[in-house]
This record gives sequence, C-alpha cells and structure tokens, in this order.
Amino acid sequence: MASTTPSLLSGVVPPVCTPLTPDHEIDARSLERLIAHLLDGGVDGLFFLGSSSEVAFLPDTHRARVLEIAVGAVAGQVPVVAGVIDTATMRVAAHIQEAAKAGVDGVVATAPFYTRTHPAEIERHFRLLRAATELPIIAYDLPVSVHSKLGGDLLARLAADEVIQGVKDSSGDEGGFRRLLLATAETPGFSVLTGSELTVDTAAFMGAHGVVPGLGNVDPHGYARLWDAARRGDMAAARAEQQRLIALFGLVDAGAAERMGPGSSALGAFKAALYLRGIIDHPVTAPPQIPLDAAEVATVRGYIERAGLLG
Repeated sequence: MASTTPSLLSGVVPPVCTPLTPDHEIDARSLERLIAHLLDGGVDGLFFLGSSSEVAFLPDTHRARVLEIAVGAVAGQVPVVAGVIDTATMRVAAHIQEAAKAGVDGVVATAPFYTRTHPAEIERHFRLLRAATELPIIAYDLPVSVHSKLGGDLLARLAADEVIQGVKDSSGDEGGFRRLLLATAETPGFSVLTGSELTVDTAAFMGAHGVVPGLGNVDPHGYARLWDAARRGDMAAARAEQQRLIALFGLVDAGAAERMGPGSSALGAFKAALYLRGIIDHPVTAPPQIPLDAAEVATVRGYIERAGLLG
C-alpha cells in the first residue's frame, strides 16, 4: 500500500507541459486551460519547469512567466513546486530566489551537471541550497540527463538531516527505489515519488508516496483512478488502469526515429494530444526540437481515440 505519511507532495503530481505560441512565447491562455484540466482530473499537486515542461529549452524570462501564471491559476488548490534545474549551485540558487518570489510551495533540483561531479560535490550542492532557502527541496534523480545517479545512502542522509524533503526518482532503478523507501520510512514528512509512469501500481504497493507522470498531462483522470485504486488496495483495478495507460503511452513513439530524437517525439506527442483534445492552442515545442508532421499527429490521434479521450 502507498504510504499515508503527511508530506508536501503525494499522490498524482504531473510535470506540467509548457504551452507555446507559434513564435515560441508562453501561451498563457493555454497554460491556464491545461492547469484547469489537470485540477479537474483530480491531481494532488503540480510540478512546473520539469523535463516535460521543456525546462532545459526555456530562457529565464519564460521560466518566470510560467511560475507567475501557475501560482495565480492554481490559487492554493494544490501544492505547486518549481524546477530550479541548472548546471551548478549558484545558478540553481538564483532560480530558487525567483521561484520563492513567485510564491511556489517548494522547489525541485537535480545534481549539478555538465562538468564531472564527485558525490561529495553533489552533497555539498544540496546542503548549500538548503542554506540558501527555507522552501522545501525535492531532489530529482535523473541520471539519463544529469549523468550522475543520486545514491541511496546520500539521499537518506540528506533526508535525515532535513536538507531535502523528498525525492522524485526517474532513475529506473526499481531496487534502489525500494531501498530508498525503506531507508527513509521513519523520516517524518519525507516523500518518495516515482517518475516511472508505467509501473505506478508496483511503486504504490512498494510504499511510494506518489507519481510524477508526464503522460498525466494527457490523462490526469486515469492516473487519479490508478492511484486511488492502489491506495484502496484494489490491486486488480490498479493493474487494469495501469495497463490501459501503458497502451496510451505508446504515443510517445509517434515521431520517426530516423528524423528526430526520443525527446522530440515524446514531448511533441504530449502536446499534440493536448492540442487534439482542445486543451492547448498549438502543439509547438521549443527549438531545437523537431515538430511532429501530420502523419505523426494522426498516429497520436489514434492512441487517444482508442483510449476514449476524444469526445
């Protein structure tokens, strides 16, 4: 069963996509509609400026605008956390200051990246961030992009010392995920969330506090049903919903591998699905990502039609 330990983040916390206009400005009206769609879907929190938000592609002015819109639109209905992802400590600390001014409830930080970083430097990074803010800090374990795995012993130590208040684990290391849950089980208010959206039922029964699913932008109601079933201990219902979402997740491969990377395909598919559902005005992704063509968008349409998401 999923833990019921009180924490800043628990349940379904989608990493919110960032709608853009054709000239790559923030599409405020679409973002507000997307937030309303997610809240209507029964989510328990919202994570802005994460990987599915294209944070690595956005200039600082765009980041600030996203948080301004987000905090206003959510209006305290659920916790809002902001990615403060950047290469090194001083840059991340500057993003934290801006996020705090925007009024977010917490921040999400990775290990430093670009340069090769020793575990001692990663630990120092998080401790310096703790000294720089009173906001809760969620550590983001994302080795595929950051090229550093956040070790379980390090995370447990930072949790015990109240340096971090949670972890979003997108490492794909299910054994390490379970060991982290065990190592932090007695840490009050600490949350461990999975970023592996295809194994949410398994993570919930391990004792995870929640899930951060990119696909939750497209189908927040489905993830809310999945999490509710897992929380009730209804393994059959959780498994059935998870399997439906696994089928829907096939849309991330809509983009042809010979002409674009997997990130362009996945983020383009999420935005195409939101566009086809009438939630955002434009399925535009930030450059240098390659947009889906008409045939690829039609493939996305097939997935969401089969999932019953087009009225």
